[in-house]
Amino acid sequence: MHVKDCILSAPGKAILHGEHAVVHGKVALAVSLNLRTYLKLKATNDGKVCINLPNINSFLCWDLTELKLLVSDPCGKKEEGSLLNAELVKRLREFLGITNGNLDTSSMATLAFLYIYISMFRSSELPSLTMTVWSELPTGAGLGSSAAFSVCLAAALLCASGTIATPLKESEHNARWCQEDLELINSWAFRGETIIHGNPSGVDNAVGTWGGMLRFLSGKIIPLSRVPLLRILLTNTKVPRSTKVLVAGVKDKINKFPTIMTPVLDSVDAISCTCEKVLSEMTSEPITGEHYKILEELVDINQHHLNVMGVGHPTLDTLCRVTLTRGLHSKLTGAGGGGCGITLLRPETSASVVQNTVKDLRDCGFDCWETSIGGPGVQQHSPHSVKEDILEILNQY
Repeated sequence: MHVKDCILSAPGKAILHGEHAVVHGKVALAVSLNLRTYLKLKATNDGKVCINLPNINSFLCWDLTELKLLVSDPCGKKEEGSLLNAELVKRLREFLGITNGNLDTSSMATLAFLYIYISMFRSSELPSLTMTVWSELPTGAGLGSSAAFSVCLAAALLCASGTIATPLKESEHNARWCQEDLELINSWAFRGETIIHGNPSGVDNAVGTWGGMLRFLSGKIIPLSRVPLLRILLTNTKVPRSTKVLVAGVKDKINKFPTIMTPVLDSVDAISCTCEKVLSEMTSEPITGEHYKILEELVDINQHHLNVMGVGHPTLDTLCRVTLTRGLHSKLTGAGGGGCGITLLRPETSASVVQNTVKDLRDCGFDCWETSIGGPGVQQHSPHSVKEDILEILNQY
């Protein structure tokens, strides 16, 4: 089997509005984050399969003869549908020595890789290759790093197996797949996410696949066709939190004070819908200061609502206070209780204001980046279109 070398990437994700309310049947808006995970696939002829994850210092290789023993039906059809092959998962967990108490990032990433790799090929066709994955996204920060990884794996291995074609033409710098191929990439990425997380919503891998902005309501995910690219600051307070505990806390508060909390959830729903309407207007008419004023007001109102729900944190209060002294508006993104926040930047926000704000936030002990939201989903790159420092890392292995 001839495997083509390729480089591709997928974005992380942030929740713009609707976190926690979405659990209770309200609209959430998820957006792509222009911090990306990059994957380089290189065909080899040494009879080995290798995966290099320099972000987490994980470098693993296996002989093809080892992996062929894990394929139960060498002549069977490639896996169809969205359900996991539980028997293959079990064999791979035993092969990798993964117990229920050993669910670290490296083990789960490796399990997802081998599952998708083996599922894509019949035993006699397992190709020799090396895959290197490097990410601009911090792990465990609620920014969709595992989904971006799964999307990259799915796209690269679907191309390697010949199931879909590589879309990049010789004269192009970047290229994306057609809608049908993206749906297939997304379905395989969801399997990777299921292996890593157990019961994912599907939002993170959908954002990584399509990019832009997605509307999520009661399990239904709708990609929005046109959204403006918005500048933001992304801040990681580095305060660990349990999403499960925070979600349970919101539920308890709703049960205890239903007449108080139900209007809060309804208001968050209205914030998401109003934001969606404003962003749609920004793609069809000249963008004005009034558009940004409304977006800023929605950010402030939603942050107050999230505090009412009990998912705020003193570090997030600090983020909002520090950025407001510079005339900027912030809210938490994701589960809250620490974690990450986003700060909206207007187009006219000066470089000095951004630099000084980033310095102020880093002085608080936070990590902070200037980036954007609403960019493209998974895409293939020519080597010339990848940033030099990232290309250097990918080429080391």
